[in-house]
Amino acid sequence: MAQPQTHNVRQIGDRIEYLLDDFRRNADPASRDRAEELVGHVVELYGAGLERIVEHVAEGEERWPELVTALVDDELVASLLVLHGLHPLDVETRVQNAVEKVRPYLGSSADGVEFLGVDEAGIAHLRIEGSCNGCPSSTLTVKQAVEGAIMEAAPEITRVDVDDAAAQPTGNGQIISLDSLRKTSKGVAR
Repeated sequence: MAQPQTHNVRQIGDRIEYLLDDFRRNADPASRDRAEELVGHVVELYGAGLERIVEHVAEGEERWPELVTALVDDELVASLLVLHGLHPLDVETRVQNAVEKVRPYLGSSADGVEFLGVDEAGIAHLRIEGSCNGCPSSTLTVKQAVEGAIMEAAPEITRVDVDDAAAQPTGNGQIISLDSLRKTSKGVAR
């Protein structure tokens, strides 16, 4: 089994300094300021993530499973782990956990959300059965809540594909025309 490639941190740091110095010399002042602000925010983000990791690790070596849970439950740390392909949970587990995490906020629609899996193209497949037959706004709200939770937990998902069972025709298939709704009680159109 091949060893994973290790990065030469000193070379990467030197390259970053070179690129920043080159940018400082050649860019206009406004672009320089924005680039330096951007780099500052990235460094701040990673610093905050590392600080949280150190805090979690300092809580005790003897409780490793709890420590891993604390790391993946920390939104900032988990996002950095995902970004670098280091998250200990696979994508399907994270998607399923995201669905379960949002379920309490879905009210009566909670039982109508089923995770079907993630395909090789990175598409998460769900089935949503609306609790309110014929209430498209309720189904849309559920879709948005679930999709948002999934994309946050597993940003490598390319899209969320929802099989909307609630949108399937049910009943006798009768269509009510818009004109029939516009008629007054006397049967005269407005």
